[in-house]
Amino acid sequence: MILQTSVSYVKVSMITSNIILLLSEAVVYFGVMAALLHGRNRYGLGIFVCALGVMHFLETYLAAVFYIQLPFGIISPGSTVLFSGKLMMILLLYIKEDALVVRQPIYGLLIGNFLLVALIMIARNHETVQAMPGRQPDMQFVDEMGSLMIWGTILLFIDSIAVILLYEKLGRFLARCRIIRIFVASALTLTFDQIGFFAALRVVSDTPMSALIGGWVAKIAAAFVYSFMIEAYLRFDQQSTGGRALSVRGVFETLTYRERYERLLEESGRDSLTGVLDRRSLDTDGPQLFARARKEGTTFSLIAIDLDDFKSINDTYGHQTGDSVLQSAARKMMTHMRVGDHFYRYGGEEFIGLCQGLSADGSTALADRLRVAVEASPHQNVQRVTVSIGIANYPGDGDSFEQLFARADERLYRAKRTGKNRVVAG
Repeated sequence: MILQTSVSYVKVSMITSNIILLLSEAVVYFGVMAALLHGRNRYGLGIFVCALGVMHFLETYLAAVFYIQLPFGIISPGSTVLFSGKLMMILLLYIKEDALVVRQPIYGLLIGNFLLVALIMIARNHETVQAMPGRQPDMQFVDEMGSLMIWGTILLFIDSIAVILLYEKLGRFLARCRIIRIFVASALTLTFDQIGFFAALRVVSDTPMSALIGGWVAKIAAAFVYSFMIEAYLRFDQQSTGGRALSVRGVFETLTYRERYERLLEESGRDSLTGVLDRRSLDTDGPQLFARARKEGTTFSLIAIDLDDFKSINDTYGHQTGDSVLQSAARKMMTHMRVGDHFYRYGGEEFIGLCQGLSADGSTALADRLRVAVEASPHQNVQRVTVSIGIANYPGDGDSFEQLFARADERLYRAKRTGKNRVVAG
């Protein structure tokens, strides 16, 4: 009796210890990743994306061979903490930014992981030598890991798009319950992932069925914990950067690059130097887009942009460099506009952005993202390129396209007069 009690106590202690360690791992993972995401405007998004991708091999390895006991079955911290955490961070990046930004790590992870597997498959054909006694590469294990990584990478790609689309779809019913919206979207996606990845584990390594149920319960618990941490972070960091108003279809087309194909159909009316829409297109599109927004009862924003000190760039470096700077700046700003926005070269070093469905805060956030993108980008041999931006919004700043244009132009030059490299919205 005493022995049984002692064994039970040890088992309970072990399970308690496992749960505490899992929670600690989740808190550390989320804390570091959230800090990197929070600092993206100062240090760039690349640090966050690299940190997101470096642990894929570890996730797969732990999911294949490293299991712990919990009351509802055996689970792997690789799947429960790391993979679930990665998916939740992708969703958080989407919430803080938009589909245009989040698709970059989604495709980067897909390509990077496939590249890793391809290099492993090539390297395994080397004729190896025994450099250390008793140490030989386990090629069967390498093959198993390679197949699991390929399948896991495909699932991650599907999961990343699915969780974002589910989050947007649930917005119709749970717009005021963000934490529930996050949890339901991630729980459904992780359920699909658990079934899909367990099928591969079962084939490759004959993983027991208890890992299917245990892993599923653990992933739902992880979705619950991460949802609370995401909600806490969003309440802490309330600075808006998205402001998007896209349909689920629009998000899907952005995530799958379909809008690139559609842009190929709009080649007429382009500025020959920068490739963006030209002034003639603006003269035609502007009043029509404004009239449509007014008829539909939606907001409309006009963003006027001017490169700072562009004449001195031409005088110092030559007109060829000046043209290169214009092309680079236009390209950077275009990549940060939302799908459905319109972007024009008005003349010289001036550009105009037209956006429908943005709040005043959303248009300011978008404009500041354009400003940061230009300043942070290399421009041939020019050390620093900045832009000044003026914004006008409907309703509030005018009842016609011409009035909005005049107001945005006035604010643009106020930005110039008050120090440049800034956004003026009111």
